[in-house]
Amino acid sequence: MLVESRRVPALQLHKASGRAVVKLGDRVVYLGPYGSEEAQAAYLRVVAEWRASGGVVAAKVVTVDHVIAGYWQHAEVYYRKDGKPTSELSVLKLAMRYLHQLYGSVPAVEFGPLALKACRERMIDAGLARTTINGYVSRIRQAFRWAVEGELVPGPVLQALQAVSGLKRGRSRAKEYEPIRPVDRGAVEAVLPHVARQVAAMIELQWLSGMRPQEVVQMRMAEIDRGGRVWIYRPRDHKVEHHGMDRVIPLGPKAQEVLGPFLSLDPVAALFSPKDAEKERRAAMRAARKTKVWPSHSNQARRARRRERGSEVQGLRECYDTNSYRRAIARGCESAGIPSWSPNQLRHSAATRIRKEMGIEVAQAVLGHRQLETTQVYAEVNQARAVEAMERLG
Repeated sequence: MLVESRRVPALQLHKASGRAVVKLGDRVVYLGPYGSEEAQAAYLRVVAEWRASGGVVAAKVVTVDHVIAGYWQHAEVYYRKDGKPTSELSVLKLAMRYLHQLYGSVPAVEFGPLALKACRERMIDAGLARTTINGYVSRIRQAFRWAVEGELVPGPVLQALQAVSGLKRGRSRAKEYEPIRPVDRGAVEAVLPHVARQVAAMIELQWLSGMRPQEVVQMRMAEIDRGGRVWIYRPRDHKVEHHGMDRVIPLGPKAQEVLGPFLSLDPVAALFSPKDAEKERRAAMRAARKTKVWPSHSNQARRARRRERGSEVQGLRECYDTNSYRRAIARGCESAGIPSWSPNQLRHSAATRIRKEMGIEVAQAVLGHRQLETTQVYAEVNQARAVEAMERLG
């Protein structure tokens, strides 16, 4: 079986033979005469290989479930940020579920392209979208790449799996997601009166700057350089951080005006707090109250309930996350009586506007993309200009 140890296995004496041994799970490795330089060198080599594999020891027959278990142990360490697990772990768990269900007990060396395509067919039958399926298949291949690195399975297994190409749009039974479209300014303005001022400010900042939802919800004073006419925001965490890239978001006069009411004295506090939004909502409800306040409303039980509700405010997070931000916009759309739109559409809107007015290279710089092809995805083609050109030239 695959086992994981939290401690480095010790060098031991095998009394019957006088040899040095080290126990790696259920496996006993003999290293030479106990106390000899040969045994010590062999011990250091075996332990180094054991640590390189993440403390995982292979059974005599490595099954697909063994690969899954070992890769999961690796992923729990690798996919962490600031000591906390990232969302990749939850996605990885979903991908491995299909692999385990169909081929968990099968020897890993027998898992080939046809088996990988069978997993993919199960995903299609489950109703997953094509892009989601391609991502899951890529993660399955990554698990076998890790197994090859750890010499749990031979290299040709991975080489064969790489022959399975991704599903192409419109050429499979997998359903397709509709591409994300920019949101119309009218839809944005319809929502603003129906959301907290913190959410409204984040919406406006995304519309103006094209920053990602994750970048706007985590804004803090300490990350904004206000020394020039254009402020520079350098988010602490961002999508391309692991590529060694710096993320720089310029904030012009309009964005600065939006930020003005939220410039906190605490440089490390979140500028946009759901706790503050809830306090303001309750204060507005009290101010708008029209019914008479009876004496019984101020008794001890009533005060206790107020304290309890106050503890709910204390329990709110200090800053929004992308999910709570998205839900706030969805509720605003519902209140405004318009179709729901998402924060990512604001980024697409900014990309389209910037590309139209300043060109694709400028849009790439503002959005923080590594490649122009990515900007092409975000920036909608300006068909109006094409029609105008053909009207004049065609």
